[in-house]
Amino acid sequence: MSRIRSKNTKPELIVRKFLHSKGFRYRLHNKNLPGKPDLTLPKYNKVIFVHGCFWHGHENCKYFVVPKTRTEWWLDKIHENKRKDTENILLLKNQRWEVITIWECELKNEKKETTLEGLTKKLKPKDE
Repeated sequence: MSRIRSKNTKPELIVRKFLHSKGFRYRLHNKNLPGKPDLTLPKYNKVIFVHGCFWHGHENCKYFVVPKTRTEWWLDKIHENKRKDTENILLLKNQRWEVITIWECELKNEKKETTLEGLTKKLKPKDE
């Protein structure tokens, strides 16, 4: 597990590259915010989490498969990740941040373009 990265993952890099190409500027892994969001866009008062489907227990996703060995340990770990996610989102919302979560499966080939275009719509201010 020491080789598993929590920062600069492939899905995160896809989102970062796309947003930068569209002119959005962001801050990475802001330690001052709960959960250290992957991307923080202060200008739009929004934060983005790019979650791996396995590590964050994405329900009804083909990429979230419970391992056959040490099942109880893995489930405890994943449930704890989900609990922390929920807690961090609540804390961020209390601080008036809008939270956007993008799942790894949403960045796969067939859904990637739709997801990224939808993201730009979520980031644009309502009056534009």
